[in-house]
Amino acid sequence: MTQRKKKEAGKPGKKKSMVRTVVDKLHLWLGLASGLIVLIISITGCLFVFQREINELVYHRQMHVVPQEQTLPLSVLRDHAQQALGADKPILSMTTWRLPDRAWEFMAYKANDTALTYFGVMEYYESVLVNPYTGQVTGRIDYKYNFFSIVKYIHWSLLLNTKYGQPVVGWSTVIFVVLLITGLIMWWPKRWTKATRDQSFKIKWKAGFKRINYDLHNVLGFYSLLVALVIALTGMVWAFKWFETAVYVAASGTTTAPVSPVYTSIKTTAGAGNPPLDMAFDAAQPMLKNVDRVFVYPASYPEGVHTIGGYKGKDIYFGADELKFDQYTGKLLGREEYRKKNSGEKLIAMNYDIHVGAIGGLPGKILAFIISFICASLPVTGFYIWWGKQRKARKKAAKPVARLNTI
Repeated sequence: MTQRKKKEAGKPGKKKSMVRTVVDKLHLWLGLASGLIVLIISITGCLFVFQREINELVYHRQMHVVPQEQTLPLSVLRDHAQQALGADKPILSMTTWRLPDRAWEFMAYKANDTALTYFGVMEYYESVLVNPYTGQVTGRIDYKYNFFSIVKYIHWSLLLNTKYGQPVVGWSTVIFVVLLITGLIMWWPKRWTKATRDQSFKIKWKAGFKRINYDLHNVLGFYSLLVALVIALTGMVWAFKWFETAVYVAASGTTTAPVSPVYTSIKTTAGAGNPPLDMAFDAAQPMLKNVDRVFVYPASYPEGVHTIGGYKGKDIYFGADELKFDQYTGKLLGREEYRKKNSGEKLIAMNYDIHVGAIGGLPGKILAFIISFICASLPVTGFYIWWGKQRKARKKAAKPVARLNTI
């Protein structure tokens, strides 16, 4: 061996810094530990984004009616729906529409928190759709076995009871946030040259499978980073009370929790004339402006009140005012206006709509769908990168070491 070759053979390679070594190990082992859960969460989130559009397509006949001049009183429609559901399944919520061609929905729900899995927890989750002009039942949906309900609860708690499954989902989401941050550190080029820019921002489609797989992990991971972080962090709001509190404090600038007034109904023997529910519903209409859907939560216990509010769109759930009515007299007891909430309350109210992209309308939902799909691909491409390195290391170790001739 020549003197030059001896020097080159003995020259040590440039070692990684301690920080970069820790980052690489964290990204690898946390990715392997959480990969399957992240894949499941991302795929189910991707599927759920367009659940409303698909459900409305599947149940189009049941959900749409021929418009007529006058709707029947809400109490009459509720009685028709209750009869269809049966007395043992009391109606807990009603969704009415300002759109004249929509059936109104009456929903019954009961859970069993002692069960282990979703199918045991969900005793029943059904709705009856009623023509608001004739009172005719147009359809009945068993949401317990609805495809998107099952997808939602896989996403929510892996089809387990929330108290068992959601901590697994929540901490896997925390790990995913760490993976996004460590992935960005690993992606960041040491030098910003044309070659490193091409490698960091472009997928080399003409290369071999291993290189394309690496680029799909590296490049798509970078492009999806910000939106993926938003989706993950909004998911953590539901998983951890402490994180929801932190978001509220950061947005509102105060550690004081919001206090909602308590309203109660007072039972009276005096007749109210018309059914109090109809009086409350009619009184709410002029107060709920620019809304597409009016929701009604009827009182469910003797001191309870009727809660009536409106959503300003087919998809979104934030921005609703809530009106409270006495269940015995139909009298307005109070009004909780969205515009009067502080910034923390508003941000928490927006959480679901941000999480599924609905806050951005159809473009927002398309973006959430694409990013969720990319997030689902990252554990797969990352695992293949690790598996390829393992195979390469095994092959290298299996090769006989050539004997060096000393001259």
